[in-house]
Amino acid sequence: MHRRTLLTLKTLTWLACLTPLLWLLWGAFTNDLGPDPTHTITFATGRTTLRLIMLTLAITPLRRLWPKLSWLIKFRRLLGLFAFFYASLHMLTWVALYNGFSPASMAADIVKRRFVTAGMTAYLLLVPLAATSTNWAIRKMGGKRWNRLHKLIYVTAVCAIIHYWWGVKPGVLTPIGMTAILTLLFLARPALAWKQKRKARAVTV
Repeated sequence: MHRRTLLTLKTLTWLACLTPLLWLLWGAFTNDLGPDPTHTITFATGRTTLRLIMLTLAITPLRRLWPKLSWLIKFRRLLGLFAFFYASLHMLTWVALYNGFSPASMAADIVKRRFVTAGMTAYLLLVPLAATSTNWAIRKMGGKRWNRLHKLIYVTAVCAIIHYWWGVKPGVLTPIGMTAILTLLFLARPALAWKQKRKARAVTV
């Protein structure tokens, strides 16, 4: 891909990823975050985190399906770091707005509410992934160890979906769309790997 085109796409990606934050900031500035601003911020940051995780997970299947999209790999790190950024905002909302920075309140919340436990687990799993997202970390750890560590993204995604389901009221099916997408992304990987192996065997015969 031409360097200028790649730069343009990265700029557009930055703008797209920052849009939810700008929307929240504008809503706060205009006092237009609804009757429960804390809930609005929590839901928006959590939803954006999940969407970015899904996009990150979608890159490998897309590249395998359409080799011409191999350039998408250049966006995976950016999307992953933005996912961590919004997850951090989501966490900060819980720490500051719901618990007032009180360790005792946060500890009680984790023990009493299972959806908080699932969300905390998802966030803690994201921390080492974000911390090792640099080229230096890849060189230091070695490709195999780095790849093994970054498979935690699958566990993170599952914990995040569970956090979503447990956080909504019984009977609310809002998380079903993202659950279906995540399931499809998980099934696509072994299916595409099997297809590639079958194709390779056919070539060697």
